[in-house]
Amino acid sequence: MRIYDVSVPLSAKTPIYPGDPGIEITQWTSLAKGDAANVSLLHMGVHTGTHVDAPSHFIEDAPGVESMALEALIGPAHVVEVPNTITTIDASFVSAHCEPRYERVLFKTRNSEFWSGNEPVFQTDFTHLNLAAAEQLVKQGIKLVGIDYLSIERFKSPTFDAHVALLSKGIVILEGLDLREVSAGPYELICLPIRIAGGTGDGAPARVVLRTPN
Repeated sequence: MRIYDVSVPLSAKTPIYPGDPGIEITQWTSLAKGDAANVSLLHMGVHTGTHVDAPSHFIEDAPGVESMALEALIGPAHVVEVPNTITTIDASFVSAHCEPRYERVLFKTRNSEFWSGNEPVFQTDFTHLNLAAAEQLVKQGIKLVGIDYLSIERFKSPTFDAHVALLSKGIVILEGLDLREVSAGPYELICLPIRIAGGTGDGAPARVVLRTPN
């Protein structure tokens, strides 16, 4: 069995979605300065790096991240590789490549390479899902859908239809994966978002790993 950490490391250099809070990691107390312990201060938005979206992200008065069922976040998953020539994942691609027996699907696209380099910058031309793809995933009974960039939706979408189509059915959206080291195929997904009870509960950073089948 092999374990892959598919979470994006967080630092001040990690790309963020335009308009979201930046990442600030500072020293609150320091042993070097004579304090009793090292304590860091972290400031960032909940949709930073590898994270989950809860229904309340786009739907008023909908459930928050604390209501997410662990059964949806842990279990068999299918990594589906998307050719580099495809920038919009549509319903026909989902029908042809996403096996209905898997309740969790992770799309590995050209986006994963955007995380490479010492100082990656946000890319606006990332591969994404359209509304028809989201609706097809709903029809197939998906519990969780993940992608290897900071949004499943095309950049500057005016309506966020794909998000709403999934979140309105209680489907977990997992964004910001780094799937460079992972091949297409079956895995066990373990996704553990931070249990945030305050705010609107719209999402939370997560540590995500994939394990190969025994």
